[in-house]
Amino acid sequence: MTKIIEPKKQSNIFRRPSSETGIWSWITTVDHKRIGIMYGYAAFFFLLIGGLEALVLRIQLSQPDNNFLTAAEYNAMFTMHGTTMIFLAIMPISAAFFNYLLPLQIGARDVAFPRLNALSFWIFIFGGAFLYSTFIFGTAGAPEGGYLAEEVGWLGSAPNGGWFGYQPNAGMQYSPGTAMDYWAIGLQILGIASLISAFNFITTIINMRTEGMRFMRMPVFTWMTFAVSFLLAFSLPIIAIALFYVTFDRKFGTTFFLTEGGGDPVLWQHLFWLFGHPEVYILILPAFGIVSEVLPTFSRKPLFGYAAIVFAGFGIAFIGFGVWAHHMFASAISPVAQAGFGLSTMVIAVPTGVKIFNWLGTIWGGKLKLNTPMLFSLGFIGMFVIGGLSGVTHSVVPADTQQTDTYYVVAHFHYVLFGGALFGIFSGLYYWFPKVWGKMYNETLGKIHFWLMLIGFNLTFGPMHWLGLQGQVRRTWVYAEETNLAFWNVVVTVGAFIIAISIIVFMVNWIFSKRNGEEAPFDPWDARTIEWTIPSPTPVWNFSKAPIVKSLDDFWHAKYSEDDEGRAVRRESADQLLQELEEEGLNPSENIELPNPSYYPIILASGLPFLGYAVIYYSVPLAIIGSLLLLIGGFGWGTEPLEEHIEESEHE
Repeated sequence: MTKIIEPKKQSNIFRRPSSETGIWSWITTVDHKRIGIMYGYAAFFFLLIGGLEALVLRIQLSQPDNNFLTAAEYNAMFTMHGTTMIFLAIMPISAAFFNYLLPLQIGARDVAFPRLNALSFWIFIFGGAFLYSTFIFGTAGAPEGGYLAEEVGWLGSAPNGGWFGYQPNAGMQYSPGTAMDYWAIGLQILGIASLISAFNFITTIINMRTEGMRFMRMPVFTWMTFAVSFLLAFSLPIIAIALFYVTFDRKFGTTFFLTEGGGDPVLWQHLFWLFGHPEVYILILPAFGIVSEVLPTFSRKPLFGYAAIVFAGFGIAFIGFGVWAHHMFASAISPVAQAGFGLSTMVIAVPTGVKIFNWLGTIWGGKLKLNTPMLFSLGFIGMFVIGGLSGVTHSVVPADTQQTDTYYVVAHFHYVLFGGALFGIFSGLYYWFPKVWGKMYNETLGKIHFWLMLIGFNLTFGPMHWLGLQGQVRRTWVYAEETNLAFWNVVVTVGAFIIAISIIVFMVNWIFSKRNGEEAPFDPWDARTIEWTIPSPTPVWNFSKAPIVKSLDDFWHAKYSEDDEGRAVRRESADQLLQELEEEGLNPSENIELPNPSYYPIILASGLPFLGYAVIYYSVPLAIIGSLLLLIGGFGWGTEPLEEHIEESEHE
């Protein structure tokens, strides 16, 4: 019998919710694990949408002079695909890992601010819904007489100015209607969610590490969460300001980016890429952390160069703020600036290379177990190296100038963000699947998923290097038959559909294994970090008592000693240790105080879309509704009963 301290039921309107099961328990939860799971499912939903948009684009480009999509529809699909994959899929999938794993890896009961954590999630949900409501309420047009002047259907009513929003193309003159307003304001709402999470994670890591969890004993994934949080904190205000300017240019007649009013469209490029290139590392560093956890486990040896990997991660984050202008070599920046940013682009390859060689050092001489998480981590290394090498070519100004706005660039960033980030993410999904659900996934289906994705990925994005060097321009919905580009475009399209099949295999595996998979053993991977010292699925209280960490990879050292030659030897007491940890985790002996659920994060978050609609349509009633929701949510948040009103209840 475990005593869980809960709030007393209050009679006033601001009482906390008491549902422990059902939909309301999820809506009002502040449990980091549930929030992480909800982040994961929501992000995967948007990943599927972004993938469908990509397939539509590839059908259009599968043959020359195709009319499957109009120019307006292609631009809308292109804009929403990029926006969805970056801001609604990969970033929140990383947030899912952060939310679920961070407290477990540092021995905490939850994050520092549980209600703030829930607020971040609901702002993300409402921001994504607001952005996609453009398909219902948005309008898009084109300058009179332009190539987009044909009638625009509902599919083309989405934002059409590109996911990068270059000015003045994304301004009111060239992108009339309301669709780009949805894009600008939607990204601002999503940015609020990310900022809240960043400060929450920073505070959690600094203040809530368990006894003995020094900074240099933290798992690498926790370190990468730390680095990403700082990147978000410093980069998101930049794009927030830029989007604020865009909104004012479009809605209130300012001219921040309009030359006719004294503005400068190149300023937008500087602001966007000053955020945009750190954003690349916001997307890729979580995968670095995942791979750094998976490789030692399945190589049966410690991570090679732990400190070097940690410092290299922060080095990448720091240097990432100094390379943005290599996106602008074709924008007439000065030769001195070109030389400086070309050099910084070369320099950032150094800490990246350090990580690659450390991962190879970890694998070298190890007793490799080629389970699905390991396969995806190995695939990550290979694909990321290719993407990194093609990225280094952008440091050479003449080469970059030739490659700019061609499919060579598309190939490069997909090898980094798909071959890198998503391969790493899938590695983590399989690795921590037993921890989240207490079940084992189907290994055969997992390997089929990997090989299909690896083949499909290389068929899709490998030929894009050749297409780019042969002159195929990105962001163009048709190409002429005379260009002789049709063959490789067919190959690319076939590869895209193979990727789609691999995702279906993953979904079947996930659904089947979650329901009918084998029960996961207590320590299925013979892991190294302390989140594996508690039962699976993770109990609501996380740890029965706060763990005491004595070394890096503390769990591993509790199970293994070294022989005279320095080789790891499993202790005779290891199996008994696992049994004791499992029993203790399921039957804690001390009272446990858990964060209390709350209605107010979702109420507070729901006000932001109404304010966004109010700006787009100049609507006072919508502004009042949004303001009232923010007021009610904020007031309820501040007056909710706290821990002074508590009672003890016994739970089986």
